Formats: sequence, structure tokens, C-alpha cells
Amino acid sequence: MSSSVSADKKQFEQAYFLTDLVGTRVILRGKRIGKLEDIVIVENGKIPLVTHFYVSRQFGNPALLVPWEKVQSIDTKRIIVNIESLQKYEASPGQDTLLLKDYILDKKVLDLEGREVEVVYDVKLVMINNKLYVSDIDVSRYGLLRRMGLRRLADLIYNLASSIKKETISWTYFQPLPTQISSFKGNVKLNILKEKLSEMHPVDLADIIEKLDQEQQVIILNQLDTAHASDTLEEIDPSVQKVILSSLSKERIAQLLNEMTPGQAADVLAVLSSSEARAILKLLDNENGRKIQAILENHEQKILDYATPNFMRFAPDVTVQQARRHYRQVAREADVIMYLYVVDEHDKLLGVIDIRELIKANDDAVLKDIMVDVVASLNPNSTLREAAAMFTRYGFRAIPIVDDTGKTLGVVSYRDMMNLKHRFLE
Repeated sequence: MSSSVSADKKQFEQAYFLTDLVGTRVILRGKRIGKLEDIVIVENGKIPLVTHFYVSRQFGNPALLVPWEKVQSIDTKRIIVNIESLQKYEASPGQDTLLLKDYILDKKVLDLEGREVEVVYDVKLVMINNKLYVSDIDVSRYGLLRRMGLRRLADLIYNLASSIKKETISWTYFQPLPTQISSFKGNVKLNILKEKLSEMHPVDLADIIEKLDQEQQVIILNQLDTAHASDTLEEIDPSVQKVILSSLSKERIAQLLNEMTPGQAADVLAVLSSSEARAILKLLDNENGRKIQAILENHEQKILDYATPNFMRFAPDVTVQQARRHYRQVAREADVIMYLYVVDEHDKLLGVIDIRELIKANDDAVLKDIMVDVVASLNPNSTLREAAAMFTRYGFRAIPIVDDTGKTLGVVSYRDMMNLKHRFLE
């Protein structure tokens, strides 16, 4: 979020993420006085209200507690305050003060029979009528990537999938925080009612389940209706799927598989031994079982056999303007044109750029400065099943295949992957 909002002028709602604000420079009369360390909140209504900004200072200078009323404007680059003097506001948070970053961020949000799960990746705040409130807990993949420091990748996915903006849990779902929080450094118990599990997106619920012990995983899946449980199981990491399936009855597994497409069901069955898979296939109707079996037999083929070497390669020091100028010419010979792959002289993969980001970038920028340098990739021994799982989990339109030295061997597109799946069903 880059727009500036004046606290004394804007009356409509404006949203912020906590991780965008923490660390932001704090300015007083044109001079930097510190950075935002944390945000103080109070729970006196349905959603918490921000009361102070906790500002840390350099060189051993005392920290500041700036009342919200003294905050003149905020954005992700700077926060402007209007206080009479620094000395007047030198203070540290009291023992019972609720600090949003320190006590909420990265803490646990689900309490199932007294056991919590760490899922708080970010916190959403909204400004309404000159007041700043905590509105939602962010448990989305977008929030997770931001917490991992992959902000550029997170923003890329955020722009491509607008629906992820809705993947937050309202603060109203949670019970009040402890009143005597003191210097507590453990996990704050934010308890979500079990009946709210049915309202959580399968992707977010899968993130929660992956962090539970085996008993809890089975409890949650059994509490969900079959369709929701099936969608959630699809999103769980294969290694965790295998553990969960070992604790479910074959009849329950068959129920979940019957809610999936044959390709999705094959992805799940592929984590089991061939004997276990065959036993479960017998519980499905004949036509569905035949289709799943056909896919399973092809899943272990190597993805490299289906990759194209004709993708868009550019050097890291090429400017955006140069890349745009040569794009049409390079695209004529390429099979994958939605991404630009930034490589060195040895074809070592350095990063990737979505064509949309290229269009939006400044002409003088160089590709190495706008590329996403943490790239999900497959290796030459990856199977069709593994490739399909990566496409399904992340929603990429193409995935590079990279060897142990980092050399790019080819790229497989989502379209080709889907065509392969269709052929398996014939």
C-alpha cells in the first residue's frame, strides 16, 4: 500500500497491513526521530482500537509512546507525527499494554480442545472516521509469504488472485485477549469457535492442519462435511496427507475421493503404497476407479520429457525498455511467453518476471531489480504428479525445470500440463 492517508482529513475506510507499517520511519517536523516498533491497542468494543504508536530510537535514546491523536499521516514509507517535544512522550509500554506485533503476530489463532496452531501471518487494520482499528487476522498464503520476507512474490500473487484479499478472519470471531498480559512471550490464545471451521477457506484450513498432531488432524477432517474435508485434503502437503490417510478408514477416504476430480483423487492416492491404493480403488465406482488408475500409471513419468526449451531468456542487466522492444521478436520463437526468465551466460536461473510486471515497470529499471528472485522450480527427476501438484498448489502459469547447478533445462506450461491430464483420461 503506497497511498498516504492524512489522519485528520480522511473520513472513509482505509486499510493497512501491520507488516507494512512496522519499521516505517517516523518523522517530526521534517526530521526522522525513529521507526515504528509496534502498535498499542485496547479492546473496548467488538474490535480493538489503536491508542498509541510505539516508536524506537537509535543510539540508546528512550523510546516514545505517541498517542494516536498525535499521528498526522501514515503510509508505508513514513509516518508523520505532531508532538510538542520528544521528552514529553518518552515512555515504554506498561506491563498490561497490548502490543499488536509483539503479542499477536506469528502467534496461534485456533484453539481445538485447548491446543493452538500458529497461523497469524499478518494483521489488517482499517481507518474509519479518524480512528484506527484492528479488523482482521490474515491467515492467507499472501500473509504467509509476506512473513517469510517474500514480499515481491506475495504482491505478484496478490495482484493475480484478487480473491485472496478476502482470505482473512474477522477479529469478531475471537475471544478477548488476556487482561494481565504483562511481558508474556508465549502464544496468545485467540480462540476461534469450532463451528467457524466450516467458514474457513480450504487453503487456509490446510495450513492449520499441517501444523497439528495426527490426532487433531483427523478430528478436524471428521468435523467438516465431506465436500469441505475433500477440498481441504487436496490442499495439504503430500507428506502430511500420507499421515492423515493412515488414520482414516478406507471408507472415509473413498468418500473424500468421490468428491474430487479423477486427477485430484489420483494425486492423493499417489502418496499411498500401491496395495493401499488398490484397496481404496475397489470402493469407488468402476468408471471413476478406471480413470484414476489410468492417471496413476502415468504420474511417474518425468516432467522433463514434456518441457519446452523455447522460453524467453533475458540477461539481468537488460533494461525494461530493451526487454519490451525485443519482446515481440523473442516471443515468436517461444512456447511460453507469459514469463521472462532472467538467466546468466550459463543459463543459470536468477529470477522470473511476469509480463504484467514488465508492462508496469519504469523504462530505465533493469530486469534484475524487478524480478522475483525466489523461484519455485522442478528438477529433472520431478514426475508429472509432482508438477501437477505444484501447479494446483500455487496457481503458476508455467514452471521452470532447473538442475542441481541452477541451469534452466526447460519450462512446462500449465496449459500443457492440463492437456496431459486430459490425455490420461482417454
